[in-house]
Amino acid sequence: MRLVFFGTPHFAVPSLQRLLAEPGVEVAAVVTQPDRRRGRGSQVDASPVKQIALEANCPVLQPSRIKKDQPTLTTLEAIQADAFVVVAYGQLLSQRILDMPRLGCINGHGSLLPAYRGAAPIQWCIVNGDTVTGMTTMLMNLGMDTGDMLLKSTLSIGLLDTAGEVATALAQQCAGLLVETLHGLADGILNPLPQDEALATYAPLIQKDDFELDWGKAAIAIHNQVRGFYPNCVTTFRGQPLKVMSTVPLGEPYWAELPSDLVTMREAVAAIVAETVPPTPPGTLVGLLKGQGPVVQTGDGLLLLRQVKPSGKQTQAGSDFANGSRLHIGESLG
Repeated sequence: MRLVFFGTPHFAVPSLQRLLAEPGVEVAAVVTQPDRRRGRGSQVDASPVKQIALEANCPVLQPSRIKKDQPTLTTLEAIQADAFVVVAYGQLLSQRILDMPRLGCINGHGSLLPAYRGAAPIQWCIVNGDTVTGMTTMLMNLGMDTGDMLLKSTLSIGLLDTAGEVATALAQQCAGLLVETLHGLADGILNPLPQDEALATYAPLIQKDDFELDWGKAAIAIHNQVRGFYPNCVTTFRGQPLKVMSTVPLGEPYWAELPSDLVTMREAVAAIVAETVPPTPPGTLVGLLKGQGPVVQTGDGLLLLRQVKPSGKQTQAGSDFANGSRLHIGESLG
């Protein structure tokens, strides 16, 4: 089977590696985004997918606008691929490109379609508190993740899992699911299933405002926001920005899902609740858990700050932040 692989970030790397190693599969070319300047030194960096392709001596194409790049289009047509495989490429494909391969363009999307179509499905499913996600392979069309579905796999999401951890697991699932999909299509045993538009939801591009924490929300909502948009969520403390890197919701609904070192804090948390005089404004520090960190009152429930990153400093444990900043009960965040 002769393929062209389209992809750019780390999420796409396991899929490319699996296809490069798959018997009976030839990756004739790799299409990825142009090299970008990154970091303080503005050093030009190749995408993770390009780095893997070069190591495998695979031809690389990097059009800035693939729909209008005539040399790239001519090269893709000349390859006469059986399929184009697309994983987090970063550009939309034209109908001309979609029509090129014999079996079609196969996309690996990080959600259980038709849920979370769009650019950030993994992040938004965590922000929304989902406990199950997965991968879907589909035949691409001109719509945004609207093509007929082929195969699915599922993945459970733990209470403390971050978007990065879920993405790492899904990337591995995607690699295996794509191979299974390609063989199924080649053997004619897969029946594409249209998506139910009535069940469609969307995962839009993440904006800077999405990172701002509102302590008036429930503890679980803030926790999901922090882990869904890790490591970017921010509040203010003593007039300076404070990144909140890791949190834990505290209370009866959550103990069963927490690690043992936190479960031992149940009595200490109960004492904090008993000593907190309502109404306590959201964002108020109401307790300090020894060896863990500060506890914040939210609009509904308590939230432990397990890791933070003060302005101009490295990420630190909540307990180190509490000791180093000499926190005291009654101070406010936000």
